[in-house]
Amino acid sequence: MSLFSIILSLIIAILTLIFDIQNTNQVSVRFLVWRVEGSFALILLSSFISGFTVSLLVLLPKMIRKSLLISKQKKDNEVLERKLVEEVKNNLPKDDNLPKENNII
Repeated sequence: MSLFSIILSLIIAILTLIFDIQNTNQVSVRFLVWRVEGSFALILLSSFISGFTVSLLVLLPKMIRKSLLISKQKKDNEVLERKLVEEVKNNLPKDDNLPKENNII
C-alpha cells in the first residue's frame, strides 16, 4: 500500500471520528415496515455501508468476467509465444545452407 493511500485512509478515519463525536443526536428512521432508532452518525454510516455493499454486488460479476478474460488471454499469449519461438527456430537457415566464405589472403 502506498504512503498516499495510508495518509488518505487516516484522514478519512479522523474525519469520520469527528463526525461521529459531533452527531450523537438520536434519530428515528422508517423504511417500509421497519423502524430503527439510533445516533445520526450510526444511521448514516450504516446506510453508506449498505450502499457500498450493493454497489460491490452489482459490480462483482463484471469484475469476475474481466478477471477470467485476462487469465485466458495470458494463457493464449503464452501459447502464441511458444508457437512463434518454434516457428522462428524452424525457419532459421541451417549451417550447410549458409554461403561459404572464400578466405583469400
